[in-house]
Amino acid sequence: MQQVEERQAVRALILTPERETLLFRLRPPGETRCFWIAPGGGLDHGETIEDGLRRELREELGLVEFRIGALVWRRHHTFDWGARRISQREEYRIVEVARFDPIMTDEVEAQNVVEHRWWPVAELNSVQEPLTPLGLPAILARYLSEGAPDPVPPEEVLVDDEPAR
Repeated sequence: MQQVEERQAVRALILTPERETLLFRLRPPGETRCFWIAPGGGLDHGETIEDGLRRELREELGLVEFRIGALVWRRHHTFDWGARRISQREEYRIVEVARFDPIMTDEVEAQNVVEHRWWPVAELNSVQEPLTPLGLPAILARYLSEGAPDPVPPEEVLVDDEPAR
């Protein structure tokens, strides 16, 4: 039986004043399928959510000047990444900034990034490939119309991109 690696992670739902969000199109190692995901990733040992998000956005985007906003979504998902089986708990935080040109400095991460794109939030329902999280269009639309959720919705639980039973 394959050993499961437990991870904590944080992702930024980056929003511009023009209601655009920045997503990466990723291709997992050894696969042909792609999906869109918000910037962010796993926390280093002992790292706080805030410190981890700052590090991830600096490495993945070159973004250093920003304020970490509201927690709007949580999920726990189990998935394969190359030869690894990962069980990851994630928090999604809002980061509101002016549009910028991302500069990725993490060469390992860059190997799986096919492209990045600023998506108008209103167009997310038309994206042909899977979005992560699955409910991203609704999460962002709700935030833009109602503000931060209070309380934060229950943690979404997925196994291989399917709801856990």
